Amino acid sequence: MLLVLGRRVSLSFVKRVIPQDPVLLSKPILQNFRTIKFRVIHSSTVFAIATRQNTDTMPERRPFVRLPTDVYPVNYGLCLKPDLIDFTFEGKLEAIVEVNLATNQIVMNCADIDIITASFVPEGGEEINATGFNYQNEDEKVTLSFPSALQKGSGTLKIDFVGELNDKMKGFYRSKYATPAGEIRYAAVTQFEATDARRAFPCWDEPAIKATFDISLIVPKDRVALSNMNVIDRKPHPEDDSLLEVKFATTPIMSTYLVAFVIGEYDFVEGQSSDGVTVRVYTPTGKAEQGKFALEVAVKTLPFYNDYFNVPYPLPKIDLIAIADFAAGAMENWGLVTYRETALLIDPKNSCSSSRQWVALVVGHELAHQWFGNLVTMEWWTHLWLNEGFASWIEYLCVDHCFPDYDIWTQFVSADYTRALDLDALDNSHPIEVNVGHPSEVDEIFDAISYSKGASVIRMLHNYIGDEDFRKGMHSYLLKFQHKNAATEDLWDCLEQASGKPIALVMSSWTKQMGFPIIVVDQEQQGDDRILKISQKKFCASGPHNGEDCPKWMVPISICTGEDPGCTKLKVLLDSPETTITINNVSPDQWVKINPGTVGFYRIQYSSAMLESLLPGIRDLTLLPVDRLGLQNDLFSLLHKQADMQEEKNRIERVLGAISAPDLIQKVLTFALSVCTHNHSCPGGRASPGHCVSNRGRGRKQ
Repeated sequence: MLLVLGRRVSLSFVKRVIPQDPVLLSKPILQNFRTIKFRVIHSSTVFAIATRQNTDTMPERRPFVRLPTDVYPVNYGLCLKPDLIDFTFEGKLEAIVEVNLATNQIVMNCADIDIITASFVPEGGEEINATGFNYQNEDEKVTLSFPSALQKGSGTLKIDFVGELNDKMKGFYRSKYATPAGEIRYAAVTQFEATDARRAFPCWDEPAIKATFDISLIVPKDRVALSNMNVIDRKPHPEDDSLLEVKFATTPIMSTYLVAFVIGEYDFVEGQSSDGVTVRVYTPTGKAEQGKFALEVAVKTLPFYNDYFNVPYPLPKIDLIAIADFAAGAMENWGLVTYRETALLIDPKNSCSSSRQWVALVVGHELAHQWFGNLVTMEWWTHLWLNEGFASWIEYLCVDHCFPDYDIWTQFVSADYTRALDLDALDNSHPIEVNVGHPSEVDEIFDAISYSKGASVIRMLHNYIGDEDFRKGMHSYLLKFQHKNAATEDLWDCLEQASGKPIALVMSSWTKQMGFPIIVVDQEQQGDDRILKISQKKFCASGPHNGEDCPKWMVPISICTGEDPGCTKLKVLLDSPETTITINNVSPDQWVKINPGTVGFYRIQYSSAMLESLLPGIRDLTLLPVDRLGLQNDLFSLLHKQADMQEEKNRIERVLGAISAPDLIQKVLTFALSVCTHNHSCPGGRASPGHCVSNRGRGRKQ
């Protein structure tokens, strides 16, 4: 998911009469009983008791506990009937479940939903009606109580419920749009990641509790109805000829946060990938032309991922749809990817190149998730960074393959890589991998460390392993865990087996501690060999790290020379505070550069002599643009304290002076020094995030 900053009105509906064969509630009943709460008693049996916590006092916060495993879903049979006038919806759930341990309670996730009836039918047995529904609002759970124990084995859980099409842009919500004639209307759309499927239907809303889904939607016949799978049946609703019942094919086994449905007015453009997958891009009415570029990207992207992962896309179709009101940048729902309009639509007459590149990256990001995230899903939100960091890296790999003229990797360094370095150098950064307990903590880790630093260290890992072994490891990982859940360590194991390198050991030093090193380099010529002295220490925006225990990283280091700037001459793994490296057959007049391609996630501080030797490569442009960019960025970042200013100013001027445009150079230099001066006048000598950090929102959020 590409996320953007920002993310309750509870309903109390109840049904007076419980029919023997429950059906969806009709609109008149909803109107009559919208504000009524009461008990329904028949022959001294309590069929439904809704008990809620008193919201007038703040209860003591209890430790978060994940859902019990005594009952789990196998298949959700879900039918929803949204009302686009009153902004409510009626739902009917028939879930095939497995009872692992005899129990008289079923605990599920449920938020802003009112359950009308609930019952359990054991396989081959008689229906057992629930005697009460206990809502735990703080934990967004409901406990269904039964008069006798549900025995071990299979059965069907039946629930009738109602809810609100909210205006919070999460769960099942309403999206406001204008028709070409200017009339205001509403669509019903979903956004479930991280934990909002529970606002659309009672469910086991944890990523590791996967099931298949059979979804039906009852919608106005003049509206488009979409879900994860293709439509297999469409027929008039028996009670209202203005409505259609649309039934979708059974999904693969999947997590609840990837379920999606959309009801609204849309046009579309259609194509087919070379692998035979039907691709549609849905746009607002009258804007089909603006979906053609995204269609082109998607049709190119699916075969790329099929080939790269060597695992076929498992669904018969994929839809990409622009949503008018959408909190995230985009969401990777399996087979139905939702986007905010600016992340999908391109006006062929008025859109600039950067807009096209942005759309290409977002489409590449979400389609990568169809494999990495959807086919194989994180076991818990602690591993979210891997989902997002991986997709944020491979989107660039994909766009570079599909549109090589974009020079997209230079833009990666300029945007994600540099931004992640700036943020991670601050004292208030955090490790990439953060333990998540309560789901309310999930939004806190949807940030640039998860996305941009995550992408940067995956890029470094890919370079360290090599593309061939990386692809082998990815293929093994996807095959081993397809339709299942995995943790970060599972990917490291597969990559380690494919490459023979200590992947888990290397990557834990980057994911489990915050920050990154500065690599200090000096050189000495001995005959035809170049001797490099390399050391590492923690880089801090506030100045040199003075703590007693300086963290250390296992740093993949690549080295190139002026003989062939585009080719890595030597790779080493720096697994100690310092080391000495010998590069054979390097003449005295050749320059040596660390980190070609600006791939390693670290800063570099060269000795003055090494820096001087790089100037000819800058002047004649043999040093690649991405390396010149990385070099200048490192130099500016080294302006730590006022005492170093003149020395660092002279070093930067020597580098920048190798480029023509002195007026521009002086302006850039003056600005950089003024920012540094301001930062070091801040309390405690700490860098000011307001000046060091790009204000792009969180993660890949636009």
